[in-house]
Order: sequence, then structure tokens, then C-alpha cells
Amino acid sequence: MKKPILGKQTFLKENNERISSYEKFVKEVYENTNDQKPLYTGRYLVTLDEGKSFSKIRKTFKNKLGFKMASTNDFKDEAINESKLKNADALIYEHLGIALIDGDEDQIQILESESNDFIIEPEKIVYVPDDIPSIMNISSTWGISATETMNSSYTGKDIKVAVLDTGFDLQHPDFIGRNINSNSFVNNQTVQDRHGHGTHCIGTACGDSDMHGQRYGVAKDSIIYAGKVLSNQGSGAQSWILNGINWAVNNGCKVVSMSLGSNVFPGQGYDQAYERIAKHALSKGSILVAAAGNDSRRSRNIFNPVNSPANCPSILSVAAIDMNFNVADFSNRSINPNQQIDIASAGVMVYSSWPVPMRYRTISGTSMATPHVAGILALLWEKTPNATPYQIINELRILAKRLPLLNIDVGSGLSIAP
Repeated sequence: MKKPILGKQTFLKENNERISSYEKFVKEVYENTNDQKPLYTGRYLVTLDEGKSFSKIRKTFKNKLGFKMASTNDFKDEAINESKLKNADALIYEHLGIALIDGDEDQIQILESESNDFIIEPEKIVYVPDDIPSIMNISSTWGISATETMNSSYTGKDIKVAVLDTGFDLQHPDFIGRNINSNSFVNNQTVQDRHGHGTHCIGTACGDSDMHGQRYGVAKDSIIYAGKVLSNQGSGAQSWILNGINWAVNNGCKVVSMSLGSNVFPGQGYDQAYERIAKHALSKGSILVAAAGNDSRRSRNIFNPVNSPANCPSILSVAAIDMNFNVADFSNRSINPNQQIDIASAGVMVYSSWPVPMRYRTISGTSMATPHVAGILALLWEKTPNATPYQIINELRILAKRLPLLNIDVGSGLSIAP
């Protein structure tokens, strides 16, 4: 590609206002030039119906749309990365039945008229949820106690856990000697975390103790896979998330944790591309877990639906609770049909690792609850390594502590370590 599937076009929102193209989106990713959060990149994801092949649509791409095509088969033993693509207008994920395309509105209309064998969706922009800062010097690790991690004989030993986020501080002193694998899916940025969010989430899911010996991580003996899918400014393209998931699953990660998301409106469905790759992950022995989102303000009677991709049926959605075991004020709710909260965990005033020189930080959000659950899933995989993902998920639900709260807010309850 002359530039890695960079969109030249725009997508029409429901109110017919034009939003930024992928080129503008990329500029904002690196320069943080837009105070408002745009919804789409300007590109599209085409998801084939189950059992359909790309044979017919390939011909349409080539003969009617004039697309130059790239394939995931071009990446033999390496992770899919847009920066390595050349002169392509479409990237075909052969094993998933998904294609990422850069086309104008006329081309999209032609494609839609060709067949009913697929769904076309605008590619979303994904963000770090708006986490709520807490008092910086409070080193509260109440979540480790509440989830009974301290009492568990399991440590996630040798279980591969992927955290897809803003990357990781590879020089963090608490992780010296740990088995860490990393990859960046953000064009022109290394995996080194210049944001902080990713390092915090990896600390909770896979960390151990701080410089004073205080335990803050769940699966302290797990194998860490740090995937940078969001830029140092905290945003990324939906395809970057797909590429990160694909990398994690191909490397045998049993858990893939995603404290990220895109807003979902009341009545809006889940993204077919995310659901497709989540089903693929389950078939390969991997469980995807994602943050429900921080868009609600319950104290003002404002409730918002579970974010994408957490709203997908095949991805575990995590809500946040506070130290009093109440639902966090910001935590989203199961509002849309078939888009539920699955489980809850500690998400208020959570202390974990942060890039040096700060080294540690206490923040709040469903982003903080999600890696608690990811770590517990690693403990469950260590306990029953030959189980299926569905058996592990069922055990997670059985072990959960029931709370006197609505299922639409906390699902099965508070996640508890085995």
C-alpha cells in the first residue's frame, strides 16, 4: 500500500453530518488534535455470513471496484500489521470471513447491491475509557483481598495472558525477570507505554507486588503478552484490535483482556466483526474479556449501554464495583437486548503499576475491574488446564459472590479466585 489502508473518504453518520476520514483520524491519534471523540475511521468492515467464502466478493473487489487486495495469508509467522501492507485497498482476514476495505460511498453501494451474503459496518474508533483519577498516594489493593486472590493457591503459572491496550512499560522494575512478549499494532509506535493505562491493566492482571511488598496483581506467575492496540494518546482503529486479538489467539493466550471500547447507543446492535473473532477465539481455546464502559452517571440517574466490544455475546463483559460492594457510579448497564453484563470486579480506587518514574497509580474504571477478572481466569486455567473455555467461564460464574444488586448491573456477581 502507498499508505496502510488509509481512507480517502468519509462515512455518513445517521444525522448525515460528515465525520473525519481515516487520514484525519490518524492525525488525531498521533497529535491529539480533536477534543471531541469521532465515531468512525472512514473505512469499513465486511463480515461474511457463516459458511460463505470470499470467492465471489473477491471478484467484485477486483473487477467492479478496482481494489488491490492483501490477505492475512501474507503474514506467515508474524503478526498482522497495517504498516507492512503495500498498495492495497482491502485486507482480507481469510480465516475469519472479514475484510477491511477503504472505499467511497459509491463503491459501498455497488458492493451492497452485489449480494446479501455479508454485512457492511463502518470501522469504529476505539478509546481508552475515561478513567476516573483517584487520590494518587493511596495504595489500596482491596480488590486483591475482595476477590480472595490472596487466599488462592494458584498464581496463573505458565498461563499466557494477553492484555491489549496502550502497551507496557518494558523497563518497569516490578517485572524484571518476567516472561514478557510484546507487539505493537499501532503504526509507527513501539509497544513502550507512553500513556499509562496499559501498564496499569497489566499490573492488575499479571503483576505481583510493589516495591514495599504489597500485592497488587492477580496472576503473578503468568506469561505476559502485551499488545499495543491503542496509541499513546489512548485511541485506535477497530482493525488494530482485531489484529491484536488474532496475534494473542495464534500465540495460545488463554485469556485476552481488553480495557477499551467504543460507545454504543440504546437500541444499537453489537459489531459482527468482533463477535466473529470472539467465536474464533473460543474455538481455539481463548477467552476474551472486556470493560463494560464508564459512561453512566448513576447518581444522576444516567444509565448507558455496555460498550463495544464488551457487548458481544461471545465476550465476557465486566462491570465495576466499589469498596462497599456497590455498583460504581460510572459503570454501564445491560440495556440493549442480548448485550449483558457478565460479571463484576473491583474497579474503584485500584492501585497498580504505572510507567516510571511514577511507578504506581490509583485510578478507577471498568478498565480496572476487567484485568481482575482476566487474572482470575488465568488462575482457573491453571487449576483445570484441560478444560474448555466454556467450562472455565461456567466455573467463573459458579465461584462468583452473589451481590444484592441487579443482574443487569453486575451479572453473576463479584469474581472470586479459585
